[in-house]
Amino acid sequence: MSVETTTSRFDTAKWVIVIALLAACVIGNSYFADQSLLYRVLGIVALAAVAGLVALQTAKGEALWTLVKGSRTEIRKVVWPTRQETVQTTMIVVVFVVLVALVLWGLDSLLGWLVSLAIG
Repeated sequence: MSVETTTSRFDTAKWVIVIALLAACVIGNSYFADQSLLYRVLGIVALAAVAGLVALQTAKGEALWTLVKGSRTEIRKVVWPTRQETVQTTMIVVVFVVLVALVLWGLDSLLGWLVSLAIG
């Protein structure tokens, strides 16, 4: 799927607004440090939501939104494993990890014993 976006002459101004809103979040959080954490978080969430909405109005934002919608469509096409397949695959991985751990432990013990023999 090809997405053609046209850059608006106002995109730069919109990105400046987004950066200003995010800077207001940081500065406001520091300035209102004596206020309740709940109010500061709500303010940050509100300003971040406005910044996100402004960013979505740009060409890059529209392209990102198109990508997200396309990703959701692709996720619906995925054939997810059944519970039995998931359990079997998990057990194979656990057994393999335990076997590799035992082999590495054995090699470590053998090499440690050989080094202690060589050192004396």
